Amino acid sequence: MAKEIIFLILFFLSCSIHISLANQNYQSFLHCLYNNIQSSEGNSDIIYTPSNSNYTSFYLSSIRNLRFVNSATTKPLLIIAPTNVSHVQASVVCARENGFSIRARSGGHDYEGLSYREVDNSRRFVIVDLANLREIDVDVTRGTAWVQAGATVGELYYKISIKTNLYGFPAGICPTVGIGGHISGGGFGTMLRKYGLASDNVLDALLVDANGDLLHKDPMGEDLFWAIRGGGGTSYGIVVSWKVKLVPVPPIVTVFTINRVTKEGAIDLMSKWQSIAPRLHEDLLIRIVAQQIYEGGERQVQAGFNALFLGECVQLVELMETDFPELGMQRQDCKEMSWIESALYFAFYTSDISKEALLDRGTEPYRYFKAKSDFVKEPIQKSALEKVLSHLLDDYAGVIIMDPYGAKMDNISDTATPFPHRKGNLYNIQYFTEWTQNDTTTYKKRMTWIRNIYDEMEPYVSTNPRAAYINYRDLDLGINELVGAIASYDKGKIWGEKYFKGNFEKLALVKARVDPFDFFWNEQSVPPLFAGHTLLSFF
Repeated sequence: MAKEIIFLILFFLSCSIHISLANQNYQSFLHCLYNNIQSSEGNSDIIYTPSNSNYTSFYLSSIRNLRFVNSATTKPLLIIAPTNVSHVQASVVCARENGFSIRARSGGHDYEGLSYREVDNSRRFVIVDLANLREIDVDVTRGTAWVQAGATVGELYYKISIKTNLYGFPAGICPTVGIGGHISGGGFGTMLRKYGLASDNVLDALLVDANGDLLHKDPMGEDLFWAIRGGGGTSYGIVVSWKVKLVPVPPIVTVFTINRVTKEGAIDLMSKWQSIAPRLHEDLLIRIVAQQIYEGGERQVQAGFNALFLGECVQLVELMETDFPELGMQRQDCKEMSWIESALYFAFYTSDISKEALLDRGTEPYRYFKAKSDFVKEPIQKSALEKVLSHLLDDYAGVIIMDPYGAKMDNISDTATPFPHRKGNLYNIQYFTEWTQNDTTTYKKRMTWIRNIYDEMEPYVSTNPRAAYINYRDLDLGINELVGAIASYDKGKIWGEKYFKGNFEKLALVKARVDPFDFFWNEQSVPPLFAGHTLLSFF
């Protein structure tokens, strides 16, 4: 009995010491921040602690998925909202000195919320929210732009359109996505068949590394500059700005949306599209959004064929008559517009709104969602496609989005950047389901639907590995396992090779060089690989 009492005393004493040390570290961290971060209004508008009345609203301001807005979500000890790059540097230095990890957030669209939450509360963390770092400098003469990581895709498109109608940028459809994370994962959109990914058009970058140093392209080294252009967000540091190459666009582009339901041969058209879409002219992209609709009192699969053509309608009609006559596209299906209007068209399903709509960043989450992804290398037989698409008729069904590759994507090496899904891929698939009612039944049904259809697709998609797209992050593929304070490479490659294939090992070697102690860690950050050396011998 005496031994048990002594044990309990020692246990509670050790807990008290641990809590005391943790509090000391926290106070030391705050002291470091307040000494190194200043603004014209003090620093109350830069540092948000849980005792701050604006903490919750600011935390929610860049969250896009209600799945992670609940009592079980581990929230940051504090949020830092830098207004200049030196604040980011100070945040890294102070966090590292006091044993805190960092999550960097630009637009908050990380599908699994890793930019603002911990999955299992394994580390104390803070958020560096880059929303205030959103300056965009467009140089029309040189055809380039410097864009800070906290700017959104929509803000970049808008700023380009204010300066010129001769250029655009090949990034994504959703305007509220943060440029920082979008480019770091590759970033594709409606011009990928002409110009490749957003990350393929990066010329330079500014990165704050684990030492708090600010590095351009040349000082960071060729391997690190390679890694950040598609190797996933915040594995190597915090990119605070990208220099991108703008791409020429014609004064008139053409779009169309043609919807076909099952009774109108939607499955036949989708089956043909698989072989046709990747071989079309590089100026033309036709994507498919397949979903359930009610028509004539029954459920049907509807395939929406959405197209962007970098040219006029008369040219597009000729191409479609030659290459995809089965779709039955007619002159009246065309809508001619400017490139910036096409960005509105794909984002909002209409171009008849002000382009200022691209500047709306959103304020609070409004939906729950889950996504998964695949790459397809061989056309799926019609019978198999029909069987899989029948799941779109289920209760609680989501949507399936197919984006074609080919053209420019076939002409870029798999190793040119970390994004390896190039030649040989016909198209990418995103499975997506969303809901607005917060009840257990809906959650389970939605999650079951998307996982079931993903499982059923296994025989028809890429293998060894079954590939996935890092910007459609999916924790079902695996998460990091810590060995001490550092993520295990062997565990990491289970999910990592699905995103990066043969490039994953090189990414891990770069990680070991620039962040050997794994300061920039999250559940799917690239782990360090020391090429046969232990961490101690590495130094």
